Amino acid sequence: MVTHEFHPQRGGIAVYAAEMARAAAQLGYNVQVWAPSTNQPDPPWPFELRRLPMMGTHDLPSQWRVAREMFRRRRLLRQALLYVPEPGPIFALLLLQYFKSTHPGRMVITLHGSEIRSLASRPLTRWTARRLFQRADRLSVANEFARRLLVEDFALPPEGIAVAPCALRSDFAHTTPLVSAQPAARDRVVVLTVARLHPRKGQHHVIDALTRLPAEMKARLEYWIVGDCRRPEYKAQLEAQAAGAGFPVRFHGAVADADLPRYYASADIFAMTSSPHGHSVEGFGLVYLEAGAHGLPVVAFATGGVAEAVRDGVTGLLVPEQDGAGLTAAFARLIAEPELRTRLGAGGREHAHARTWLDSARILFD
Repeated sequence: MVTHEFHPQRGGIAVYAAEMARAAAQLGYNVQVWAPSTNQPDPPWPFELRRLPMMGTHDLPSQWRVAREMFRRRRLLRQALLYVPEPGPIFALLLLQYFKSTHPGRMVITLHGSEIRSLASRPLTRWTARRLFQRADRLSVANEFARRLLVEDFALPPEGIAVAPCALRSDFAHTTPLVSAQPAARDRVVVLTVARLHPRKGQHHVIDALTRLPAEMKARLEYWIVGDCRRPEYKAQLEAQAAGAGFPVRFHGAVADADLPRYYASADIFAMTSSPHGHSVEGFGLVYLEAGAHGLPVVAFATGGVAEAVRDGVTGLLVPEQDGAGLTAAFARLIAEPELRTRLGAGGREHAHARTWLDSARILFD
């Protein structure tokens, strides 16, 4: 496996890569992962991990370093199955595919969504990427949404694209009730978002929708935002919105994975209103499964692959993208109907445990 996104980097693709490597090892494969360097200690992994001198970004220097390592280790790759679970190494392979000596013994590629639109946006990369995808022994996607994009943008036959879906993260596989991180009063309703502070994650949509609730609902409402800040200007925008919201908005910052269950246990409703931002789109949203595993009903926009992570009326309420009035109505309904929150939360638990990473690894490698 060659990946630019891996522990301790956070995000859905980093989790996908680590979980697929773990599952492949559990299936008995001899797994070696090439991942970016880090100054943090690694936990014990059930596979061999090689850290490469790259930063884990998709810039040209990182692409060059990956391409150079693949060329240097081409003899090993010719006897191996090369698995590319994310877009970083794909950019390196766009050029390397023209050098026969670097062709791996077998190759499996997984795509998630945003990178499909990015590769298809320019004629040259669309042509070279289509050639690479056709060379793969198995071309796969993490969701049906990404498969539709591949069919639309690259004119690939859908029957040749395998779907290896996301599953609940291993450390969320067994969730039990925990003590709240910051216990709220019994008459309070806590809405929670767990995501990096970025316009695509849509925290501003949540504040805007909650602000339009009736005063009696806002009087018993709190909104908690958990996530690291990579865009100070966006956080400043959220803080300005929060100042006039009429209810407490609490910024908890980055929270360690081990501490996240306490925040889920403190909340009543989970919200992440992702929307497209340039070529970037929510391909799935593993955090929706994590919230469901803790019995939280979800509110989200029906965009990208979110409808595969959130089942409307079963695990949460989906609202048409950018429908502010519909978003407010969804929150009002969940705040007013605790029995609906309980029913959707139970559906979320069932949905979160319905699939496993071993199932997806079998689809990819067996």
